[in-house]
Amino acid sequence: MSNLKGTMEDFIRETCENINREAAGRPVLCALSGGVDSAVCAILAHRAVGDKLTCLFVDTGLMRKDEGNQVTALFRDAYSINLIRVDAEERFLTRLKGVTDPERKRKIIGEEFIRVFEEEAKKLGQVGCLVQGTIYPDIIESGADGHKLVKAHHNVGGMPLDIEFEAVIEPIKMMYKEEVRECGRILGLPEAFVNRQPFPGPGLAVRCLGELTKPRLDLLREADAIFCEEVEKAGLQKEIQQYFAVLPGIQSVGVRNDERCYEETVALRAVTTKDFVTAGYARLPYELIDTAAKRITEEVKGVNRVVYDVTQKPPATVEWE
Repeated sequence: MSNLKGTMEDFIRETCENINREAAGRPVLCALSGGVDSAVCAILAHRAVGDKLTCLFVDTGLMRKDEGNQVTALFRDAYSINLIRVDAEERFLTRLKGVTDPERKRKIIGEEFIRVFEEEAKKLGQVGCLVQGTIYPDIIESGADGHKLVKAHHNVGGMPLDIEFEAVIEPIKMMYKEEVRECGRILGLPEAFVNRQPFPGPGLAVRCLGELTKPRLDLLREADAIFCEEVEKAGLQKEIQQYFAVLPGIQSVGVRNDERCYEETVALRAVTTKDFVTAGYARLPYELIDTAAKRITEEVKGVNRVVYDVTQKPPATVEWE
């Protein structure tokens, strides 16, 4: 492992010991986003502190299609971990109304996440520790640990300075994505969950450029679900490390039902990478792109154009914002 010494089993044992020591007998709240990073942290924390752990899934309105139901089914039903699901869509979209600057979006989301966690902690009684799924590329891009700022991840540079938690525990902060996946397999996470698409903490806020509104986010959710479905139908989900749709906020003229239309453009992004620090665009089969584009323009109301992003990282990042 690039940033870790010893075997993954050693890492898991030592990490659980560290979590238990940092928690110091206090209840622990884990920020559960639905991605593999926070899922691994939740399992590690549960091993470390058992019933003292409460996982919190905040439905920000910025999640992928059916995200909340999938997370609830896995952790509450399959793992019997205490899980609180908070519907905060209206709260987040109200805070983000009129905001278009990507760094401002990230900082608002980071602050609001913490405020929700603090409020839920008070409802549960005194919770001193917050566990979150920061990984090493988050630290690099956020300009921490001696690196230059690329973008503030909500859980690093996007966090507010005034936090009521006594401790923030980041069990996997020195790991890369593939190391996190390996850890998840050893911890017994289902393969389908281990291989879930990486999802940024700010969610669709960094894939929906411009102002965030529920109609635009709903449109993006549907387009993204179609693209992911077609990649998985083609059996490429293990060859491509990340794939998703973006709403770049560009409208263009088209023809629908023999009449002029002026509708949204959807961009498709798929990358191959070993560490997410650098990445190349995936050379998807033309047939896959063709099918996805036809389905999106036919099934998603308000979209008349689909484009494919063929940019490496760097100079681009994997996400658009």
